[in-house]
Parts: sequence; structure tokens; C-alpha cells
Amino acid sequence: MKKLPDIIGEAWARRDGPFVLATTSRSGTPNAIYVNSVHVYDDRTIVVADNYFDKTRTNILAGSRGALLFLTKQRLAYQLKGQITYHTSGPVFAAMKQHNRADLPGVAAAALHVEEAYCGAERLT
Repeated sequence: MKKLPDIIGEAWARRDGPFVLATTSRSGTPNAIYVNSVHVYDDRTIVVADNYFDKTRTNILAGSRGALLFLTKQRLAYQLKGQITYHTSGPVFAAMKQHNRADLPGVAAAALHVEEAYCGAERLT
């Protein structure tokens, strides 16, 4: 994807509540967790802090694609899907540390490289 559509940026500005990050195991077993330390890294990448990942970390390191779900204040659901890379150093990790609360471990940064974006069932990209 070239960049996130403007509608995603507008929805991001109106987001409300926690995010849900979903991954799958090598065998296809889904795993979904609430995450709070999430930020836009660039015009096509969302970064999630690994504060307490367990199965999620295992899934990402095994090559899982992922989906990030968030709601707006108007209760519209947005879902971003793509490949996830895992960073324990470098610029993505440093950016995560800047956005993560100091009292949380922030052991790594999971970067979701957005390939598809949806609002409800409507595909935006």
C-alpha cells in the first residue's frame, strides 16, 4: 500500500478506547489481545509496544500477519491488516520507546505494515 487513506487518519484522530491486535499461530489458531501503546509511525506503518506479549510475540516471530482494530467516538470500527515485523533496536524501537509509558517495559516494537484498511465491511484500500 502506498499510504494510509486520509479517512484512516481522520478516524485515528477520533479513536476511542483500546485497540485489539490479532495474530495467528503457525497452525492457524487465532489470538487477539487488547493493546494501548499504539502510534502511527509513518504513512503506512502502525507501531504497537510489546509490553506483555506472549502468544502474540510467538506468532509474530513465526511470521504471522496481523490485524489491528479500533473504534471511533462515533462507534465506527476500523481494521488495518498486514505483515508485522518485530524490532528490539533501531528507529522503530526508538519511536516506540518515545510513545510508550515509562512505567511499562516496552521490550520491543511490533510494526504493522498496512496492506489493507477497512471501515466495517467496506474495504478502503
